[in-house]
Order: sequence, then structure tokens, then C-alpha cells
Amino acid sequence: MNAEEKTRDAKSIVREYVESTVMAVALALFIMTFIARSFSVDGSSMVPTLHNGERVLVDEISYRLIKPARGEIIVFRLPANPKVRYIKRIIGLPGDTVEIRDGRVLVNGEPLQEDYLSEPIYGDFGPYRVPEDSYFVLGDNRNNSEDSRFRRVGYVPRRYIVGRAIFRYWPLSKVGVLSPPEAFRERAASRLGEPAGAQAGGSR
Repeated sequence: MNAEEKTRDAKSIVREYVESTVMAVALALFIMTFIARSFSVDGSSMVPTLHNGERVLVDEISYRLIKPARGEIIVFRLPANPKVRYIKRIIGLPGDTVEIRDGRVLVNGEPLQEDYLSEPIYGDFGPYRVPEDSYFVLGDNRNNSEDSRFRRVGYVPRRYIVGRAIFRYWPLSKVGVLSPPEAFRERAASRLGEPAGAQAGGSR
């Protein structure tokens, strides 16, 4: 291979690299503009699932077509101050009755099997019935989370939900899809077709 051919090959490699980079950037901009938006986790309320400083992609499209599901991690605007955004996990759906007792969370009288948590939850709460078109959310770090148990957050109206966290892209060592824990998927499958809020409860 002569010098001219080596130069041509080098230029070809550089051109392919530049084209690939431009395409990747364009795709990322398209996704972040029309499909998902970056969100930086601030604080420890979602430990051990998410840690301070980690970055996730938030899908802002799906909830225009489908309803939020129990177990999904969502980003929402704080009802008391819509400029502030929180990230929590959906525990109670509209019409559900939520209670916290003896270190466990109960939904419609049934305890959640939450083996993804690092410690039991302290204190009692409820039972309270989740209002229509609203959601009850908790941080995975239950004992260090400002969530639906507190008046400043309360139940989250659907219109305040920005989207669901679907993918962690930073740090690189933890890149991966954020799916609801197995317990929530099993519960959804076993109760398919049952009306929400099988048990009545008072409103908060």
C-alpha cells in the first residue's frame, strides 16, 4: 500500500467516525427533544435503586397513551411548587387504599413484597384512599424520603406527572433499563381485571 492509499484510508476512517458521531448526537437530541428527557437524581430518597448524581432518561410520551402503573418510577412536578421536580415510585393507583403498618406497605389490604428495599419502613400511615386521577408515591429510601405521606407532596395528580424513568445512563458502570420490581409485575398479572380499591378507606 502506497502513501496515497494510506492517506485515503485514513481520511475514510476519520470521515466514518465523524459521520457516526454526528448521527449519534442527532439521535440523542431527537430522543431528548421528542421522546425522553434527561433528569439528574438529587438526594438519597430513591436509594438503593437510584443514588445522588445519577442520570436517567425520562419517557414523556407513554403516559399520553397509557396509564401510569404501580411500581414505575416517575418524575413529577411538586403540586405545591410546580417548578420543583421529584422522582419517586408509584405505589398506589387511583381508588387504591394505602396503609403502612408494622414496617410494611399494604395496598388494598395486601402487603407488598418489597425485597428491593434496604430496610423496613418506620411509622404507621393510613389507611387512606387515593383520590381519582391521582397517585400515591414513595421513595425507595422510605425512612429518608419526602413523598405522599407528607402534606407538601401529598397525592400526585396525573397532570403533574412529567414521565417515567426508563433508563439510567450515568454512571456508565450502572447503565441499564429501569423496570418495575418483579413483585409489582406479579401483582399486576394476578389482579388483572380486578377493579382498583377493592377495600374502602378514608380520604387523606
